[in-house]
Amino acid sequence: MYSYDFRVTGFPFRLHSGKDALERLPAEVARVGARRAFVVCGRTVSRKTPLISRMRVLLGERLSGVFDEIDKDTSRSSVTRATEAARSAQADLVIGVGAGSVIQGARIVTILLAEKRPVEELVTQYPEHGPAVSPKLMEPKLPIINVLTAPTTAQNRAGSRMKDDATARGMEFFDPKTRPAAIFWDTDALLTAPPQLIRTGAGTIYCRAVMNLGAIAENPLVEGDRLQSYRLVSGALPRIADAADPAPRFDLCAATLLQNREADDGGSQMARHWVMRVTYAFSTALISVFPHVGQGDAYAALIGTMLRRLGDRDPEAMARIAQALGITGAPPSGVPERIAEKMEAVFRSLGMTTRLSGLHIGRERLSQVLELSLRNFNADP
Repeated sequence: MYSYDFRVTGFPFRLHSGKDALERLPAEVARVGARRAFVVCGRTVSRKTPLISRMRVLLGERLSGVFDEIDKDTSRSSVTRATEAARSAQADLVIGVGAGSVIQGARIVTILLAEKRPVEELVTQYPEHGPAVSPKLMEPKLPIINVLTAPTTAQNRAGSRMKDDATARGMEFFDPKTRPAAIFWDTDALLTAPPQLIRTGAGTIYCRAVMNLGAIAENPLVEGDRLQSYRLVSGALPRIADAADPAPRFDLCAATLLQNREADDGGSQMARHWVMRVTYAFSTALISVFPHVGQGDAYAALIGTMLRRLGDRDPEAMARIAQALGITGAPPSGVPERIAEKMEAVFRSLGMTTRLSGLHIGRERLSQVLELSLRNFNADP
């Protein structure tokens, strides 16, 4: 049964989707009153695709500069340099062009431009005793527009994470004022991402969609978000290998937006059961310590083991997931194993390893992975 005592929070943004959607970028820049738009992106998008050149033509004199060295890990050094470049350009709008790392980096740039305190005072704090604390970031922020090159839940969230270069520690920021004014799902922009990037992103989205099915159905809106997200992902996965087909990429973009909307509709951004919390914590730590590992690859390698080791801690969640996946006839003790087998089969069909050893990581650094996994606000506030 649903609870009908709930709160829904809406955050305004405009979404432009489809062929030539990016042609409406100048109108969105004008709508927020910007005259000095500053683009933040990665090297591949800027130097190996025509996307940034296209945006230069579209924006003309309204483009004040481009920083194209945000890296895969949203490293502190790259974000710091992007902030300095945006400040020198006297930016009054930041446009993030890319996927998760870049979109998060764009948000952090607006925070560092506005806040006067040291970075260490702006990020989530983890006291030795007591819950984590996210400082309130009160200064007004520049508006943000996000142009996606790959599906990502980062597209309209308020939380951001960058990696400290020296320690690989995740530095987490939270500021609702960094939600975007507009989002673009442009056909040509989405087709710039190589299939490998789409595959690891799809692995992340699929894992979250399945695990979210185990959460309590807080209200009918949340339930709708979860079920439609899972349906979209399941339909997209068999088609992502076709680098010329934009349709599965659009479906994955929609699935991630629904996963975010779940929280706005009264749910939680992450299913609050042990399997998902621990998988997320370890996967995020793995990609911080081993830059060659994508988050989707980490999910694929971890989720089966986590289900088998931890699934019996949350039997009701496992039962809900099994029902949604059409798994029947298994005793409660065998349900996590059946879910693991089904998910691992999906990951293997995508060419992804389902074992940690398949990620080619050094065991000697796993203690660092463990340490970082214990400081992750989304996994354990």
